[in-house]
Amino acid sequence: MHAKAASRLLHHYREHARALPWRAPPGSGRQEPYRVWLSEVMLQQTTVATVTPRFLRFIERWPTIETLAAAPDEQILAEWAGLGYYARARNLIACARAIVARGGFPSSEAELRKLPGLGAYTAAAIAAIAFGEDAVPVDTNVERVVARVFGLADRTEVRAAAGAWWPVGDAGDFAQACMDLGATVCRPKAPACPYCPLRADCRAAALGTPELFPAPKARKVRPHRFGLAWWARRDDEVWLTRRPATGLLGGMAALPGPEWSDERPAANPLAVHRHGFTHFTLDLLVVRVAEPIGDGWWQPLADLADAGLPTLYRRAIEAALHAERERRLAA
Repeated sequence: MHAKAASRLLHHYREHARALPWRAPPGSGRQEPYRVWLSEVMLQQTTVATVTPRFLRFIERWPTIETLAAAPDEQILAEWAGLGYYARARNLIACARAIVARGGFPSSEAELRKLPGLGAYTAAAIAAIAFGEDAVPVDTNVERVVARVFGLADRTEVRAAAGAWWPVGDAGDFAQACMDLGATVCRPKAPACPYCPLRADCRAAALGTPELFPAPKARKVRPHRFGLAWWARRDDEVWLTRRPATGLLGGMAALPGPEWSDERPAANPLAVHRHGFTHFTLDLLVVRVAEPIGDGWWQPLADLADAGLPTLYRRAIEAALHAERERRLAA
């Protein structure tokens, strides 16, 4: 029964596959590993709509793994700005250089796992899609599809069920078929069950409660933290610095400031920007200073887009500029 369901899903994928710039058409066999790897790293916790234009920019600027590996860190980090989860960018750089040093991409899931920053899912996805290995990549979309087809509320049971279901010799297309189905039909909320090629075999649909599968993860309360950002202006320029290479937002352009803390600092800020990270929220207090602090550079405000600022600091600068305009108007 499930073998027939897999065949129907593959047929549906060949008829309705999303056209994505990193993907070869269904049935094409192996795909370009550089494009598969780059897209998979970018797509971690980031939507296809956000990734697509950024992927095209990366490929235009660095069309091969060799050109990416040879690029300065600062250029890659600046190009990554706005995609979030900046540890991915640092891992991307380390991984690209490791691949070039070894003479190319390894073709097996086991060898891919040895590369910097490649976890179980990414290694399996590259092995299946780029090299045709019978690997089973389970991302959020795949997990949801498998959990509903097999009626599994317990997420820990999904991987074994997926491994038993995966068709031999079609791992890459089948993985992408599950990903597409989860993104477009088998959605987390309001799944479009009447249009699903797996409806006849789906236990969750038969129960009439597909949204209950898999069981939702328990939400954790995120702690709140505070930070200071020093605001130094010189005519139409603002003083920027670069964060330490390691740690959160490592190596990215930023406003200077001390380490963040759990206590709100005693300061009279020009502006406050609240930002949500994965594990905590942050109030960044932008405070005027008379002179620039620390090593850095004067960045023209007209060229802020070229500075490679992460969203946190880009929004904080926008808040500070808005506050300055409001004060001028009120004066």
